[in-house]
Amino acid sequence: MILDRFVKSKFSSYEDFSENYKVKVPENFNFGFDIVDATAQEEPAKKCLVWCNDKGEHRTFTFEDMKKQSNKAANFFKSLGIKKGDFVMLILKRRYEYWISVVALHKIGAVVIPATHLLMEKDIVYRNNAADVKMIISVCEDDLIERINNAQKESPMLKYKVSVNGSAEGWHDFTSGIEKQSDIFERPQGEDATKNDDKFLIYFTSGTTSMPKMALHDFTYPLGHITTAKFWQNVEENGAHLTLADTGWAKAAWGKIYGQWISGCAVFVYDFDKFEPTDVLDIISNNNVTSFCGPSTVYRYLIKEDLSKYDFSRLKYCSVAGEALNPEVFNKWEKLTGHKIMEGFGQSESAVMVANFVWMKPKPGSMGKPSPVYDIDIIDDDGNSCEPGKEGNLVINVKNGKPLGLFCEYYKSPDKTAEVWKNGYYYTGDVVYKDEDGYFWFVGRADDVIKSSGYRIGPFEVESALIEHPAVLECAITAVPDAYRGQIVKATVVLSKGYSPSDSLVVELQNHVKKVTAPYKYPRVVEFVSELPKTISGKIRKVAIREADSKK
Repeated sequence: MILDRFVKSKFSSYEDFSENYKVKVPENFNFGFDIVDATAQEEPAKKCLVWCNDKGEHRTFTFEDMKKQSNKAANFFKSLGIKKGDFVMLILKRRYEYWISVVALHKIGAVVIPATHLLMEKDIVYRNNAADVKMIISVCEDDLIERINNAQKESPMLKYKVSVNGSAEGWHDFTSGIEKQSDIFERPQGEDATKNDDKFLIYFTSGTTSMPKMALHDFTYPLGHITTAKFWQNVEENGAHLTLADTGWAKAAWGKIYGQWISGCAVFVYDFDKFEPTDVLDIISNNNVTSFCGPSTVYRYLIKEDLSKYDFSRLKYCSVAGEALNPEVFNKWEKLTGHKIMEGFGQSESAVMVANFVWMKPKPGSMGKPSPVYDIDIIDDDGNSCEPGKEGNLVINVKNGKPLGLFCEYYKSPDKTAEVWKNGYYYTGDVVYKDEDGYFWFVGRADDVIKSSGYRIGPFEVESALIEHPAVLECAITAVPDAYRGQIVKATVVLSKGYSPSDSLVVELQNHVKKVTAPYKYPRVVEFVSELPKTISGKIRKVAIREADSKK
């Protein structure tokens, strides 16, 4: 088993895991050769990717298929002029060509930049010029192609464009391009060989008060995700893992390629344009999906369906990340399916940092306990470690250097890097506390914590209280400026089926929060909306709510 080359894969307890987990990092590790091709050599028929879409199409790839297809793609990209160190942006949604392209680019040593198809022209121009993007590989959709073509006029470094699932004027066609190529691609040597500290992948992190930053990872990054896949998501050898995420977001790196393939588990991909809860339930029920991970928002929608109609006998494990999980959702999912939801926490800048690992009994609403990959602490504003029950800044100790899976820097932004790498710590920007048992609890982003009449109010606690009410499908808690209290709590609420907005319902929800949590935390402002603003991965964009409120 490939995994055994890098880690001990069996531990008796979280304590054993925490004390003894170590990753053997080989010299000049390259995921394309050392995982994909190595697995293909040992088990060529082993499945690595099972793909289907909402149009009824299916494709299955073995590791041997992926080796050959990625070699063809690597030869194709090289023939266009792509070489080690070049920056390549991929806008491929959930198309299977994403995996072929990524592995090919890793083999070449190019820098991969996943991106969402929702980018507007100005967003593409910004990314092209910030990262000196040399090539874009994109799904062939008219409006997206037009946006990229227009952006190229202001992007002097962009030389090549490759279209997937269709052809366009001025673009190289992916399918016909790789068909002409050899399925042999020798591992580069000498100066062309990749090294562990070479540039590997960049994620543009969401900008709230400034333009997005470029979180740069090196070639050891995939090894950081062994903990993500094997010991948090609990993927199994020869199983099929489904993470519901678009490839443009870091959640895809967490759940759709690196740790899963290192662990010998196939990645199951459902390629869809519009999220429909019943379709996702059908996919899980009718396919051999053994483990599932999705954002909290998805689980909130799934538990509103009649789950008795679906077969969960093959599903063995469920996990959640992206947003804190409300206890009410945890309890309902377990009651209806028999599965606990194991929460995990991390960022585009890292692998999983804190999680409910496989040996642990989860506490509903808790993030879990620290990953042994990171030396994690909770500190106050003076740099002192916080006692149990005291809120503080979630940090990673980096005094001995960058740990495995943590980003190298915000590329080309030393000032932004210095803001979060300081005093020997990496500051995540999250406020948390731990209980007497060592479980961590999320309070909110440092910028999201509400300060009202001298009280500090964590949005997550209020959201968890509200979601317990049957009228609330989902909600977001934000702060609204107030002349007397500084800030007051606002709830933006999407109602469940059968409920309508009314003044009496506002009072009912406010009283419910007062009973469930401290009275001073209740939302003094309640707004009913048909939907909450979200990223394509389903994460609620509170910044959009605050921006809309500021314009009222």
